Amino acid sequence: MANALQERHTAPALENVRREFDDLIDRFLGGTPRSMQRLNALLKEPAIESYVEGDKMVVRAEMPGMDPKDIEVTVNGNMLTIRGAREDQHEEKGRDFLQREISHEEMERSITLPPGTTGEGIKASYKNGILELTVPIPKETSTKKVQVQSGNGGGNGSNASSKNK
Repeated sequence: MANALQERHTAPALENVRREFDDLIDRFLGGTPRSMQRLNALLKEPAIESYVEGDKMVVRAEMPGMDPKDIEVTVNGNMLTIRGAREDQHEEKGRDFLQREISHEEMERSITLPPGTTGEGIKASYKNGILELTVPIPKETSTKKVQVQSGNGGGNGSNASSKNK
């Protein structure tokens, strides 16, 4: 009898903890159905790095275990989209998995290209799970180095005129 009372008392307490945790996740991710969609989307996006090198933009995306023929790169306006899928190589029928963590779903990531980029001349290579794209960019958007003057010699000259007075 004591165990039955204890179980009834513990179950609502655990339910309250679960409900509070769900509320916290919902507040953090922005709502019940959409929060799970956002979390799933984050898990299905390949990690990327991008940088400008001279007159080209380099984009590198982690896409491990994919066959290059299953990777698609498209440009629509100023949006570059990388899509890929890892094929399930194993028959699941009759298996009792102990762990099942390898995803075989489609991954997708879109990034905005610099202004004036057309998508013409993009080169793509895939090695060791990394997709590397080289995107030609217009010279006016390529990186320019700006010389930084020291505080003693630069400026608008107002310090010099106040010293001469």
